Amino acid sequence: MTTVGFIGSGMIGGTVARLSVAAGHQVVLSNSRGPETLNDLVEELGPLARAASSEEAAGAGDLVVVSVPLHACPHLPAGSLAGHTVLDTGNYYPQRDNQIPEIDSGKLTSSAWLQRQLPGAEVVKVFNNIYFKHLRSLARPAGAADRTYLPIPGDDTAAKSAVTEFLDSIGYGAVDAGPLAESWRQEPGSPVYGAPYGPFDNEAGTPASADVIRAALAAATR
Repeated sequence: MTTVGFIGSGMIGGTVARLSVAAGHQVVLSNSRGPETLNDLVEELGPLARAASSEEAAGAGDLVVVSVPLHACPHLPAGSLAGHTVLDTGNYYPQRDNQIPEIDSGKLTSSAWLQRQLPGAEVVKVFNNIYFKHLRSLARPAGAADRTYLPIPGDDTAAKSAVTEFLDSIGYGAVDAGPLAESWRQEPGSPVYGAPYGPFDNEAGTPASADVIRAALAAATR
């Protein structure tokens, strides 16, 4: 059993938490408003879930899902996240996050920028390119012919292996998408962002094989 910490428990974070509990993992949830605001979600998820501060969620998780706007990332509990694998679900939206020169210039991807904020952690980008309703509905057991795959860029091989194992447990395959420097290939506007999993108005989604995801990553241009 893995313990998964959550910093941010909204649409993506909450969906990953539900999939995690269904797979038998313990989850420690947090958000910016305080543990008491997560009582309903904790009650829904049952005895494998509890709410905590972001520092507690970071320290408790074997894996930690960070699902907050990019402008909030400098306020993450970097000390508590040191030594942990961080699953970065975020995307950079300048109109929301304010301009970040290193990202605007192409010097850093948003996930590489996050890695700079968390020098003691290992960041792996995942879940950023799939609609939360599709993430909820497309989970399939290992070996299923219609299993869906998610791209996972990261700089640390062990961290990517841990994320691959976790994805497998919650119903998804993983496609190694290279280092964080290549994570622009799955950012908003890229071929792998949203489209392989079907239109948003189809909540059931469309399964996307590993080959479909690899082809979409390869088709990305800057």
